[in-house]
Formats: sequence, structure tokens, C-alpha cells
Amino acid sequence: MPMFEVSSRRRDGDVRFDVGGGGHVLDLDTAVKDGVLGGGGGVCVGVGEKFDLKKMIDELDLSDVPAVFICPISLEPMQDPVTLCTGQTYERSNISKWFSLGHFTCPTTMQELWDDSVTPNKTLYHLIYSWFSQRYLLMKKRSEDVQGRASELLESLKKVKGQARVQTLKELQQVVVAHTSARKTVVDEGGVSLISSLLGPFTSHAVGSEAIGILVHLTLDSEAKTNLMQPAKISLMVDMLNEGSLETKISCTRLIEMLMDEKDFRSEIVSSLSLLVGLLRLVKDKRHSNGTSAGLSLLKTICSHKQLRNQVVSIGAVPQLVELLLSLNPDGLESALYILDALSTLPEGKSALKDCPKTIPNLVRLLMRISESCTQYALSILWAVCKLAPEECASLAVEAGLAAKLLLVIQSGCNPILKQRSAELLKLCSLNYTATIFISKCKLTRTIQ
Repeated sequence: MPMFEVSSRRRDGDVRFDVGGGGHVLDLDTAVKDGVLGGGGGVCVGVGEKFDLKKMIDELDLSDVPAVFICPISLEPMQDPVTLCTGQTYERSNISKWFSLGHFTCPTTMQELWDDSVTPNKTLYHLIYSWFSQRYLLMKKRSEDVQGRASELLESLKKVKGQARVQTLKELQQVVVAHTSARKTVVDEGGVSLISSLLGPFTSHAVGSEAIGILVHLTLDSEAKTNLMQPAKISLMVDMLNEGSLETKISCTRLIEMLMDEKDFRSEIVSSLSLLVGLLRLVKDKRHSNGTSAGLSLLKTICSHKQLRNQVVSIGAVPQLVELLLSLNPDGLESALYILDALSTLPEGKSALKDCPKTIPNLVRLLMRISESCTQYALSILWAVCKLAPEECASLAVEAGLAAKLLLVIQSGCNPILKQRSAELLKLCSLNYTATIFISKCKLTRTIQ
């Protein structure tokens, strides 16, 4: 039950409220004066600036809007409140639409209306406008304060060194993470170039982690990305990816991925085994799902470059990713399957998948469980492995329940290409069996796990 309920309608079109259900009736003027509706003790008048109510409603957080400001029809704040003869108040456009549909009742009480006219509720409008104006002014002031603080910190950063530099970066990072306006200020005032200049071969990890923690939240143009792709800067990111805190590792991972979106990106920049090993270590840390998600996202981007896939296979990524499959959330699982599918295009990748004892059972178990994309990747990987060693792998797959799963795919509403691949794989699996035995293997006698 809302804190404020309309209890009666006065002749002047204003409304009164029953506060807290205790029988105490309060009119709007008193509510404004006493700050009961969150106005802080008065209407915001004479501020010297006229705001558009719709603009304020669109830009402000609506989580704490008083219930009496909400139209019962749309459940949105009212911009033009009108009151019916029943004493209920609605947004004008909403009640007009209600009438246009042939309804001549009050939407809230369902009473028949003895008068279909509507009265503008000017007092409620002014209260709504005042409430939003106060918060809008406060938001603007806070935004200006934040922008000013970001500018001050950038100026300080040009002068300070040592621990003072670390502290300044730390505070700037807090402001940037929390406020969009601060991020814009940093970019507009040349902060990207200033912060990037702090990264180099002699940068301490304390400075580097804070600087990268800022850069990863900013919009980087082509020039900034090119600057950050210098070998010394990448080398620092790789070191911190291996040795930094979890937060620093995630920031480094995300920044490197941002750089890979640049059209002039060169794949050799991320080809170091040290980077790939650190990345795989981050992915495997099951204690921190955020790290796993960020690591898989970058590894997926790396594997989209064909020339980098061999290095990923060489660090033993295949069996480690296969081991992780059943513990990942849907988004992480799709990324991991994409990576394994990409690696299965290489002879070394196929061999690694075939030699991993959990490849077939894990992939069979995932078919038709998560999404069509996951099923597509899993089928593609199973096809590559079974095609490589049909006698050995196809038999293992059938014993793991693959034939029954493939029939499910064929009979489902999946896309035709997926059904065709399933039929081809089913035919490949049948080669090791007599017709009678294979038919028995296809029976849906197993519970789909």
C-alpha cells in the first residue's frame, strides 16, 4: 500500500492524503512545507532556470519517486495530472486513451463516472515539478563538482610523484568509475594522453595498476590505442596480468581486448607465451567468476586471429578449457566452446581434443542444454574429433549417448545446417555398428543430463 493515498477531492481540484494509514489527513501544501514527500522542507522556486519536466523525468533516477506522483495506468510519473469526479488522479494522456477505448469508469475504483470531465490538478503538478527540480539541480551540481574534481586531479597528476602520484591516480580512478561526467572530463582535457604517458618500462606496478584501472573505463580513440600498443606498455600490462591483484588482472585483460579492436592492431603484440599463460591462469581461477569471464572474452578475441591459435594450443589450453566446461555460466560456456571450436581447425588442436579423456563426454552432455549456439559449437568440435579417429572416437561418443542426442537435434526446431551436421555425424557414428546394435544405441532410454 502506498504511503500516500488520495482520500478526497476538494472543490479547487487539489487533493488530500492519508499519511501512513493512521487517519491523519494532509493536504499537498502542508506536505510541501513539511518536506513529507522528500522535498527537504520547501518548494524549489525562483531558481532562475526553467526545466522541462519530461527531460527531468527521463534523466533522473526514478527509484524513489513518491507513489502519489505515479499514474495508476502507466505506472510512470505524471507530467499533466488530472483528477476525475471519483477523486482519483491520472496522467491526462492515459485517461484520455482509457476513455477513447469506450470505458466510462474510473480505472482504479471501477466506479461508473457520473461526470466525464477532468480537472487539472495544478497543486499536484507543481509539487511534482518542484520535487523533480530539486533533484535535478542537485544532480547538476554534483556533476559539476565531479567534473571540477576530475580537472583538479589531472592538474595534480602533472606535478606529483612517488606515493602522491599513486594516491592521486587512486582517487581519480574512484571518480571515473563512479561518474560518467568525470570520464568525459578526463577525455576532453587530455587525460588519456597524460595517463598513458605514465606507463613504460620503469613504471611501478602500483602506478601501472591505477593508471590502467582508469584507462579501461575511458573512450579511447585510434591515436590513444596506437600509443598504448607500444611494446614497453604492452610488456607492463603482461607483467601485471601475471603478478597483479585480481582487479588489476581484469583491467589489463579488458584494456588489451580494447586495443585489439583497433584496425591497425598487429597480432604479434599479444603472441607472447607469458601473456597467454597469465590469461589462462586467470580463466582457470574458479574462485572469481569475473576474472574467468574477462579472461575467456580476451582469449576468444585472440583465437579469432588464426595466426595466434597455435600458441594457444601450445600452452595446453585445450584440456584445461575442456575441464572447465561444465562449471561455466552460459555466457562463459559459449566463449569457451567458441575457442575450442576455433582450435579444432588446427591439426594440433584436433589431436589435443582427441587425447583429452573428457572432451567427448563433456561435449555430448552439453548438446541441447544451453543454447543453439552452444550446440552448434559442440557438434562442430565432436565432428572434428570423430572425423580424425572414427573408430576410436565415434564409438566413445555413441557410448556417451551421442546418437540419442543427435536424434533430438534432428527432430528439434534447430536451423537446417545444424540438423544436416547432426545427420552426417550420426551416419559417421553408425559405421562401427551393425544396424540392429546401432538402432538400440539410438533409443532414447537415457535421461538427458
